[in-house]
Amino acid sequence: MTSTAQPTVPEGRKAHPEHLGHVIFITAAAAMGGFLFGYDSSVINGAVEAIRSRYDVGSAVLAQVIAVALIGCAIGAATAGRIADRIGRIRVMQIASVLFTVSAVGSALPFALWDLALWRIIGGFAIGMASVIGPAYIAEVSPPAYRGRLGSFQQAAIVIGIAISQLVNWGILNLADGKQRGTIAGLEAWQWMLGVMVIPAVLYGLLSFAIPESPRYLISIGKMTRAKEVLAEVEGHTVNLDTRLTEIQDAMRREHKSSFKDLLGSKMGFLPIVWVGIGLSVFQQLVGINVAFYYSSTLWQSVGINPESSFFYSFTTSIINIIGTVIAMIFVDKIGRRPLALIGSVGMAVALGLEAWAFSAKTAAGTLPTTEGTVALIAAHVFVLFFALSWGVVVWVFLGEMFPNKIRAAALGVAASAQWIANWAITASFPSLSDWNLSGTYVIYMFFALLSIPFVLKFVKETKGKALEEMG
Repeated sequence: MTSTAQPTVPEGRKAHPEHLGHVIFITAAAAMGGFLFGYDSSVINGAVEAIRSRYDVGSAVLAQVIAVALIGCAIGAATAGRIADRIGRIRVMQIASVLFTVSAVGSALPFALWDLALWRIIGGFAIGMASVIGPAYIAEVSPPAYRGRLGSFQQAAIVIGIAISQLVNWGILNLADGKQRGTIAGLEAWQWMLGVMVIPAVLYGLLSFAIPESPRYLISIGKMTRAKEVLAEVEGHTVNLDTRLTEIQDAMRREHKSSFKDLLGSKMGFLPIVWVGIGLSVFQQLVGINVAFYYSSTLWQSVGINPESSFFYSFTTSIINIIGTVIAMIFVDKIGRRPLALIGSVGMAVALGLEAWAFSAKTAAGTLPTTEGTVALIAAHVFVLFFALSWGVVVWVFLGEMFPNKIRAAALGVAASAQWIANWAITASFPSLSDWNLSGTYVIYMFFALLSIPFVLKFVKETKGKALEEMG
């Protein structure tokens, strides 16, 4: 009689912490960078028309001032991984907090248009850092059984940041009697909108002192005892901590500090897995999602809706964003990352097609007929819903999980940097494209939503339930 050896289950797969609430606190604190990411990205929505009026600039120049922050984002994302490998994940969070604070104060008190652009670049650098360090840190401290849901905290924090920024903008606008350049305590309303971010920026810095360093970083600098303490804290005492430490060490012995050179392949420039990460990042942006968060107030005003209502619709869209994100958090570990991405692509394509149809009816007076206007508003909310329950969450979860340990930090940096470049391209081009043909612009976004379907089917592999050390 023969016996069949059972495959060894890595200790990381057995991790079920006794104090899950504490792990959730750690994750939420790290995801505060995502909150700032969302807040800073979308708060400019309320200031666009005021900046245009204050500095008397056209669509092309205005677009560059709005989009210039994304250049800082790309640089911050590209460098954050290496910095984190050298000084630790927590220190990077603290640097980002300082930059967020400085940017908020500078943006609220600019001397000129170039000055505002400079502060936005600094804020963008902080966003880029937060976009990399958040999902990387969360993936490294999360037990595999919960990693998808905990990884979703980054996107949840982003969408809550977007919603709060729109709510604050709406509140400030009402205090200023509905005028974006109305004065409150000596400053114009739009300046208050940009300056309020000081509060969450300082909170992010304070929270970074209350969470532990990543066990993988601690192991990399030889702090084994502290690494074991953190593993016990986040994975539980039911796991054999010595074996778990050995698993991580064995994985790390097969690797060295990731650098750009490690990402290069022989034929296609980057390794195939890096191209998949870049593709996920780029498709997430090319569907035009950030038009909804950077320009929605301006967009609705351009089709005849008054400023107060346009700010309100921006807020309701961000609430839909939160609802979709919660749906994704519930299902990302149940049905997997790939199915959610495919569902989202189909839903976004349909919604974008309806928006394109509705905007094609824009009159010479710059308004929409009642039916088309209603369809445009509903389709805009449906588009955001399908994005949030799919690509908004799963891309960040994928990027935190999909790369082998050997290249994770550097690959995540490149993928996030590509995301910011795509974001910049969409953000900088939208005002000019909408002046050319608003309906045609949405047809372009619909095309990319459709193209993302075969991309996921052919190139993206499921990562649900796998330990980070199993990625290869």
